[in-house]
Amino acid sequence: MGLFQGLEIGRRALLTSQMSLQTIGHNISNVNTPGYSRQRVNIASSTPISNTIGSIGSGVQATEIVQIRDLFLGNQFRQESKSLGEWSYKEKVLSQVESVFNEPSNQTLSNKMTDFWDAWDTFSQFPDDPTSRNGLVSSTSTMLNSFHKLSNDVESLRKSIDADMNNYTNEINRLTGEVARLNLQIKSLEVGGVTANDLRDNRDLILDNLSSLVDINTNENQNGDMVVYIGSMSVVNGGDAINIEAKVANVNGKPTHKLVWEGTDVELNNTAGQLKALIESRDVIIPKYVEKLDTLAATMVEQVNAIHRQGTTKDGQTGIDFFDPSKTTAETISVNPVILADSGYSLIVAGEGEASDGRFAAQIAKLSNTNVLNNDSTSLNDFYNSIIGAVGVEAHEATSFAANYELLVQQVEFAKESVQGVSLDEEMTNMIKYQHAYDAAARVITTMDQALDTVLSMGVVGR
Repeated sequence: MGLFQGLEIGRRALLTSQMSLQTIGHNISNVNTPGYSRQRVNIASSTPISNTIGSIGSGVQATEIVQIRDLFLGNQFRQESKSLGEWSYKEKVLSQVESVFNEPSNQTLSNKMTDFWDAWDTFSQFPDDPTSRNGLVSSTSTMLNSFHKLSNDVESLRKSIDADMNNYTNEINRLTGEVARLNLQIKSLEVGGVTANDLRDNRDLILDNLSSLVDINTNENQNGDMVVYIGSMSVVNGGDAINIEAKVANVNGKPTHKLVWEGTDVELNNTAGQLKALIESRDVIIPKYVEKLDTLAATMVEQVNAIHRQGTTKDGQTGIDFFDPSKTTAETISVNPVILADSGYSLIVAGEGEASDGRFAAQIAKLSNTNVLNNDSTSLNDFYNSIIGAVGVEAHEATSFAANYELLVQQVEFAKESVQGVSLDEEMTNMIKYQHAYDAAARVITTMDQALDTVLSMGVVGR
């Protein structure tokens, strides 16, 4: 081993320090890049040279540039992101349901029902007064409009949620396509033994975003490809991605999107995150409140008609329904067209035909607080209030869970960032360390060069 080997030692040290400084600069420049994992240069002693007196060191070499990652925290982050995505979407939907009911307010179904019962009470006191009849018809019309508006608004919300299926499907297909494209790029770069750290960061960030939309599981194979599963089906394998689609199907007479594998009728059952909340909101939460509104409307039709049929008009007609008995949903509830056909509304009965008899109208007015629902344990007014209460409870629960999972995701993200995030203080410290190492390596080369000059000068002197 001679002076030229000393120059080589200095060169290796110089290049190793230079690579470390470049990596540190890369870290610092990406301190605010989403999904970036800090990188480090792994260094090791180069192979020593055997000599008669032993092994002589040959310097240092950079072995690889690695990412600092915590796989456990990464997986935990994706698991919690699924739950956060689910409850955040439910919170949004339930807040919209609350705004549809808009309670408490002066222009709500609750107020219009109160006006309806009050109008019957007034009619029972003045059954022969045209003003009270007109007031009853007007109050009834206003209440029915509230029923219809509520039903239509809730149905519009359901359609809006259903339309979101297309948007989520397109986004999932875009993300899985990006993962497949990155798989190819990573494989092409790493075939020569180079680790594509930045591309891997991009791929992991996409998988983080995908996990908040749908239930995924991942597995990286020996080739560096990330295989992505939805349930037991691989949606991404190498450079291939299988698309999903929202296919329109007829469900209970309504066009509804079903999530299927593209080109098939096979539905995706393993969903989580926002997609699970979307399907549950559309198929469970919204229909539940529609059903309750329909129950309220049907019971009102049944109970009011049962009492009204007992009454007798002045000309002796009886058995007349106040509401149309064939329309018993919140969307369709209507006054009997036979009653509306008479401009004086003479077919609305208050009692047994006598001008001063308002007994049946009074009974109808009392229906507001008469237990006729849930096995005669709940009144019509209380039943509607229970709907409003249920919406409030569910909305509060969704808000609470969303806040809890958001906090949990933040905690996991902070823990993950503490491991793989860039610390400017740490990077600046390392920069100073490797800057000094670089200067020292340059000094080694200078010293070896001076020694060579001395040797060469000795040769000239000896001639």
